[in-house]
Formats: sequence, structure tokens, C-alpha cells
Amino acid sequence: MKRVVVPAREARAFMVTAGQTVTVVDVEGQQVADLFCFCADDPREYLSAEHTRVALGRLFPQVGQQFETNRRRAILTLVADDSPGVHDMLCAACTPERYRLLGADGWHASCEENLHTAMADIGISEIEVPQPVNLFESNPIGADGSLGIEPAPSQAGDSVTLRAEIDCIVCVTACPQDLTPLCGWAPTAVAVEIADDEAEPESGVTRAPKRRLH
Repeated sequence: MKRVVVPAREARAFMVTAGQTVTVVDVEGQQVADLFCFCADDPREYLSAEHTRVALGRLFPQVGQQFETNRRRAILTLVADDSPGVHDMLCAACTPERYRLLGADGWHASCEENLHTAMADIGISEIEVPQPVNLFESNPIGADGSLGIEPAPSQAGDSVTLRAEIDCIVCVTACPQDLTPLCGWAPTAVAVEIADDEAEPESGVTRAPKRRLH
């Protein structure tokens, strides 16, 4: 199993083959992880939150359900959720403009820039920035239709596991949001574990029991 720690406010991109699993771990708790996924052979096809919502008739998949691409193909399956189960697919990735509007003085790291940097690091320079899968993010919807912002309810070691249905590129960014309570006002690292499906954890890595899809 490959395990990579994504430092706070940064991102990493990974090549993942069909059948492998990707586990995103909140290392210290209350940390949002923006996840993007692109088809390996054509990054113009990517995990689409809007297509997934329509296909499932839900705001977010349940364990055993799949995320779809903008060409309506399955790309990832939600295999296990060892967290409070609070996630988001409504809010756009944070951008430099978002931080300027929030009052940031000068440059501020953002998930959008992190995505571009991580993809460029593996040789992909031109991509569309899709709606991310915001793991552990809490944006409660009020009775009046309002959208709230709350600290992520995840605790240290909480995780989400997804299985690749096709060869793809997964990018995970440890959201740098520190001007709202989203990440508890203090962004921290996340970890990404990539393994063959049903592989055992490497020595010294303790994983919570997972609800596996077979």
C-alpha cells in the first residue's frame, strides 16, 4: 500500500488503476479534503458532482453507490465511510478571489491553485476545475434554503475509501480555508492511501474496520 501525507494547504495527484482503492484520512481532525478525479486517458472527462446528484437523486452518494463523470460513466465507488458521514458536493473549490473577498491580505493558498499545481507536477497542464467532492465538509442546508458553514465534524483518523472503476487521476487537496470555521480555523494535513482492493494495511498503520462493498 502506498501512503502519502498531503501537507496542510497543499495538494497531491495520483495515478490510480481500475480496481485500486483510495482512502483519504483526516490526520488530526476537522480538516476538509477536496477530491477531484479525472479519466487517465482523457482528463476532459472527470468526476462530475452535478451528474452524480442527478443519477442518484441524492446530494451525496451512500456507501455502495458510484460517482459519475460528465459523460455519465461510473468513475469511483464509495466503498467505506469511517467518519460521521458529513460531506459536500455543492460548494465550489476555494479560489484566490474567494480569499480576497473574505479579506485576505496578499496571496493565499487555494484549492483551485493547489489542483493546477498538483496536476502540472504529473505533466497535465490544462484542465477544467470541476466541482470537488468535499470530504468531511459540513454545509448544512436550512429550512429556508440557506447554506451554512460549520467546522468539519471528522476526528483524527476518520477516513473515506473509494474504489476506481476506470483508470483515473485522483487529486486531493488539504483545504487551506482559515477565514471561515470550515477547517476549525486551522488547516492541517490529510493522508492518502492507495492499495489494491482488499489489500491489508502496511505494518504500523492502524485502520478502523471498514464496511466493504463486495
